[in-house]
Amino acid sequence: MKTMVSVLAEIPEELHDTLQIYLDNHPDWDQNRIFTAALSLFLLQNGGGDRRAARTYLNTLFQKTS
Repeated sequence: MKTMVSVLAEIPEELHDTLQIYLDNHPDWDQNRIFTAALSLFLLQNGGGDRRAARTYLNTLFQKTS
């Protein structure tokens, strides 16, 4: 079973606007999925090789929507 943790983050308004445009054009993605993919990719590239980040990134990219 996956445990989920909520994170509150402030982002620049311009980034939020761009995110909203992306979400409007890609209904199979949501804000949580995008943040999970972005954070796991960052950690994969900069976090010292933790395989959990790689697994999370790939699972998020290829998850099937209902």
